[in-house]
Amino acid sequence: MARTANIFARVEPEIKEQAEKVLEQLGIPMSNAIGLFLRQVVLQRGIPFDTKLPRNMPLSIEEISEEQFNAEIEKGMADLNSGKVVPAEKVFDRMSKDYGL
Repeated sequence: MARTANIFARVEPEIKEQAEKVLEQLGIPMSNAIGLFLRQVVLQRGIPFDTKLPRNMPLSIEEISEEQFNAEIEKGMADLNSGKVVPAEKVFDRMSKDYGL
């Protein structure tokens, strides 16, 4: 057996649990998944996936004017009034069913 080294990392408990569920379904132990990630870092000489900011970054209240803030509130109200918005509970219920969360 090859020599191994220990890695200690702090992660959010919810993320760890979700990852464990996925990895369990794949039949991959967490330590093997971490090893696969690190091998890809070495092979690709960097993070093996895109690390970009999303195009539609949420606005920061500190960075917008009062007029921009009011315009965003108006957009939200228009979405709400037109039925484009669903309750968070409905989203979470669907995620629970689809992903076993």
